[in-house]
Amino acid sequence: MIKFLQFMLLTSIHFQSSPGTMTAYRGNSHLQHAFFLEFVQFAMHKMQTPPLSGSSSYNKRKDVIPISPNYRNEWKHEITMADLPVLRRRLQAVAAADPHAPSGSYQIRSLYFDTPGDKALREKIDGVNQREKFRLRFYNFDFSLIKLEKKSKRNGLCQKEYAPISREQVQALLLGRYGWMKASDLPLVRELYLKMITQGLRPKTIVDYTRDPFVFPPGSVRVTLDYGIRTGLGSTDFLNPQSLTVPAGGAPAVLEVKWGEFLPDIIRDAVQLSGCRTGAFSKYAFCRIYG
Repeated sequence: MIKFLQFMLLTSIHFQSSPGTMTAYRGNSHLQHAFFLEFVQFAMHKMQTPPLSGSSSYNKRKDVIPISPNYRNEWKHEITMADLPVLRRRLQAVAAADPHAPSGSYQIRSLYFDTPGDKALREKIDGVNQREKFRLRFYNFDFSLIKLEKKSKRNGLCQKEYAPISREQVQALLLGRYGWMKASDLPLVRELYLKMITQGLRPKTIVDYTRDPFVFPPGSVRVTLDYGIRTGLGSTDFLNPQSLTVPAGGAPAVLEVKWGEFLPDIIRDAVQLSGCRTGAFSKYAFCRIYG
């Protein structure tokens, strides 16, 4: 099977390099060719990579640490506003627009939780290897879908858990009425309730920004461009579209790249910028610069 895939890969390269054979595509775009190329490389990768768990071949590899399949790789890069149009053009050429953003972008509002001692903030600044944070989030000020999210970090990988929450439930939470959470059918809601009781987690600040999202199916890749980051200072008036937010002073735009088992070269190349290095930028931490 590997021999067959190698043959397919070589055939694809031949098609790309031989003008006389390009008619075989019958009008297909370079994007379709790139997609096919990545598919063949992905299939070869899967065949040559040992299984992640449950086999003797895995157990013999002492250099591999088992990680839940729900965890994903994540790169973050601080970029400039001048980088945005460059990256947009590249990504539009090789990736697909996120179907949730028909206009190409959407507005995000998040409300982050933290303890009285700012546990989530301090763990982020200190680079604690295993950490988590809770937030509420909605898009384009559409209250029909509000999500409670928990983002966990472990060994540089990230995992997100979600639970839907109604506008009325959010309003009750913001008013300090938590009793309904204890009886919720949703484990994530009950977990937040427990940590509000035991750790003192409370809503801390609003973070607003605009996001341009792109997707690339091979590797389960998602690339986002985030900009216009604003902070609500100490405000937790999450459901009020008119609540005051101000630009988070000096906040850059942010390129985020997330993927599963592998990152296709075509995406890796598309997001390359001179002098841009992977960092650990946190919108929440940046929006806490005023306290």
